[in-house]
Amino acid sequence: MLRVDVSKQLGDFSVEVAFTSQGRVTGLFGASGAGKTSLISMIAGLLTPDRGLISVDGEMLDDTSQRLHVAAHRRRIGYVFQDARLFPHLDVRRNLDYGRRMNRLTSDAAQEARLNEMLNIGHLLDRRPGQLSGGERQRVALGRALLAQPRLLLLDEPLGSLDDDRKAEILPYLIRLRDEAGVPMVYVSHDADELRQLASHVVMLKRGRITAFGGVDVLPA
Repeated sequence: MLRVDVSKQLGDFSVEVAFTSQGRVTGLFGASGAGKTSLISMIAGLLTPDRGLISVDGEMLDDTSQRLHVAAHRRRIGYVFQDARLFPHLDVRRNLDYGRRMNRLTSDAAQEARLNEMLNIGHLLDRRPGQLSGGERQRVALGRALLAQPRLLLLDEPLGSLDDDRKAEILPYLIRLRDEAGVPMVYVSHDADELRQLASHVVMLKRGRITAFGGVDVLPA
């Protein structure tokens, strides 16, 4: 379960958001400038709220009343950015292994094989990121995040930089992750059709405030 009740002043812009979600995929929906990335950055621990709390599965990660702020690298939260952010000097195999090594986790060959099959990236292991398509880079970024064994996965507009063909290519993998990976996700998007296919709960944001919360039926037609 994800619980968020925070406020944050960012220059002339402010975020004030409170919701609790037990959904497998919680969608954050809104136009550019709605506060989606600011909110997901607070969940990740990259921004500290001015007031409030954030908890995952009952564990408090932020609680300003107790001056508690768990550092980002201690939260066990995976983060997939719009631009994948793979290391260009490492091949796919070493990019995938990065999160596991940084978290000092034991190698799990069965899990690696399952993710390679689930994301269809096993044939890419010896390539560098510069040799991959945009869709392939995003699939590798997903694999890297999942191999770090997160308890929550944050996806910040992961299809935003892809053309329609690449979006159509990667969306089935995201649906499969939702159904098979067993890791709850927060999915940021300004595309209602994406969220209709992926999300179980939707938080609609406008100017840093929630305008609706519920199932995908709250999304605009």
